[in-house]
Amino acid sequence: MDNAPGMTTKNSDNTPSPEQQLRDGMAQRLIELGAARSARVVAAFRSVPRHLATPDVDMAKCYEAEFAAVTKTDSTGVDISSVSAPRVQAMQIEQADIQPGMNVLEMGSGGVNAAYLAEVVGEQGHVVTVDIDRDVARRAEDFLKATGYRNVTVITADGEHGVPDRAPYDRIVVTVQAADIPPAWVHQLKEGGRLVVPLRMRGMTRTVAFVRDGERLVSDGFELCGFVPMQGAGENRMRMVSLHEVEGEEIALRLDGHPEPDAEALRAALGMPRVEAWSGVTVAGDESTEHLDLWLATALDNLPLMAAKIAARKRGLVASVSPIGVPTLVDGDSFAYRTARPTDDPERFELGAIGHGPQGNKVADRLMGEIQVWHGDHRKHRAHIEIHPAGTPDEQLPAGRLIDRPHTRVTITWP
Repeated sequence: MDNAPGMTTKNSDNTPSPEQQLRDGMAQRLIELGAARSARVVAAFRSVPRHLATPDVDMAKCYEAEFAAVTKTDSTGVDISSVSAPRVQAMQIEQADIQPGMNVLEMGSGGVNAAYLAEVVGEQGHVVTVDIDRDVARRAEDFLKATGYRNVTVITADGEHGVPDRAPYDRIVVTVQAADIPPAWVHQLKEGGRLVVPLRMRGMTRTVAFVRDGERLVSDGFELCGFVPMQGAGENRMRMVSLHEVEGEEIALRLDGHPEPDAEALRAALGMPRVEAWSGVTVAGDESTEHLDLWLATALDNLPLMAAKIAARKRGLVASVSPIGVPTLVDGDSFAYRTARPTDDPERFELGAIGHGPQGNKVADRLMGEIQVWHGDHRKHRAHIEIHPAGTPDEQLPAGRLIDRPHTRVTITWP
């Protein structure tokens, strides 16, 4: 490039170039969304020419705050590499609270996010970015070379093991979905350092900011997110159980350590008339249900996510769809899922549950009841998440929902 990292690009008449105008517009949108808050993060997003990482994508599209560019899929069609949306990248970098001069490890490469990190740490800092896929790492190398970032080291390796030669790290930022926290990530992080990771907990992924406290990690905030799954030794994908297989109308349950369902009984239940239970609890149209859904996953044992195509909703097979999945309580031959309906106030919606099957009423009432518990006891609070080494005795763990993984014991507690 003609311009060094951190510089804006201008036309000969000293006005911002079209590229710079796109970057400036994106940065302003990130500020409006609350994703970019600090001056250094805003400056980073005004500086990096992210469109060079995805030359086949329209330049203006690359600078849309919510646009994520998929760069590779596996043989089954699952996305395994992408350039995350600017909003998500800014959100994670802010969660990490990165300061100039820091040593930062990024898990999952691609180049663009590493460039943002390099901007924030400055010339006195250093970024190590690692990816298991040589094609992805090579693409990152090419992008970083083209854009002039020299304080980034790209490594092809399984991120499960970290990068010990460059440790310890002030910050570790993980840009792939993880179901567990490998010991290397904790041990290569400085005491008091921050690990930001899209952690999947009972099917629900949140990018969590953890602070290292000895052998444990303690949460310091989390945000809703979606990321491609981890590959390699740490791979732990959710399993899909189909409930409806008509092409274009597919409906399935996503399992993440949940009990094996009676799929035939649930398929039959889906064909039975629905029953409804309404909570009296309302939310604004633009209000996220992410904290409610995490409460439901904490309170209820068998709550996989229901994934459905939009066509299934249009045909009336289900009332709610979400790209992430809708929390669904399963009880033997019946199930119920969270939903919402309009109220007299056009800006608010009432939360409830729709049930199917012989026990549809009972299951819907139970799900609706937990929505009411959340509203009465937890709506004004946020969950607290801790990571402890596998083998930690129960009596040394906080009371709450416990998720056992190969490397760790994850606890979710509520005030």
